Amino acid sequence: MAVTPEAFKQSLAQFASGVTVVTTSHAGSLWGLTVSAFNSVSLNPPLVSICVDCKLDVHAAICASGIFAVNLLAVQQLEFGLRFAGMVPGLSDRFAGVDTPTAITGSPLLPGTLAWLDCRVWQIYAGGDHSIIVGEVVATECGAGDAPLIYHDRNWRRTAAL
Repeated sequence: MAVTPEAFKQSLAQFASGVTVVTTSHAGSLWGLTVSAFNSVSLNPPLVSICVDCKLDVHAAICASGIFAVNLLAVQQLEFGLRFAGMVPGLSDRFAGVDTPTAITGSPLLPGTLAWLDCRVWQIYAGGDHSIIVGEVVATECGAGDAPLIYHDRNWRRTAAL
């Protein structure tokens, strides 16, 4: 019996994940998208992975530029999560009005995040309709946020201590 896309999505929705915004800069343009498929890979060298839909323009920008940053969102940054997921009606420039300094690679960094990781592409693996992009972390910094923004069961959530 084949797994239907809806059954697959419903099962995966039961896994709570942190919310990140992955950003890059290529050919004079800034690119970004909300990503929950983010993981640490290796401590030495410091590697992380993201999964990005191959049909997206930001995928092409990351592959062409060879750089990206992962911005770990704090609970008070729901607006960034919505903005970079394309869920703000009428917003064509996702970076409009957002101060975006850079670190080493030139990828834009979002203000007020829990942390950011500035990465160079280490390797890209095919993963069905997505690519698994592994990045070497070349700079990182923890911010001032107090709690992570969480995505679970198709809802934005916050954590609570047990």
